[in-house]
Amino acid sequence: MKTKVYNPSELEVQFAKALENVASVLESNLPGSRIIEVENSLEADNPILKFKINDTDGDPHEIVVKVIQTPDKF
Repeated sequence: MKTKVYNPSELEVQFAKALENVASVLESNLPGSRIIEVENSLEADNPILKFKINDTDGDPHEIVVKVIQTPDKF
C-alpha cells in the first residue's frame, strides 16, 4: 500500500498506539522505574507519546517519543 497522507499517516498512528499498549513491557525493562501515565497526541502531525516515569528514587521524569514515518522509498 502506498502512503498518500503523512500528517499523520495511518501507520504512524497505529505504531504510536502499539507503543502505548506495550507500556508495561517497557516498564519491565526499566529496573526500579515505574511508568505512571502515558499521554498521547495521536492527531498531531507526527503522533507524540509522553511517558511519565518515577525513577528508583521516586523522582518524576518525562520521556517524549515522536513517531515520524519517512516518505516511502520505492
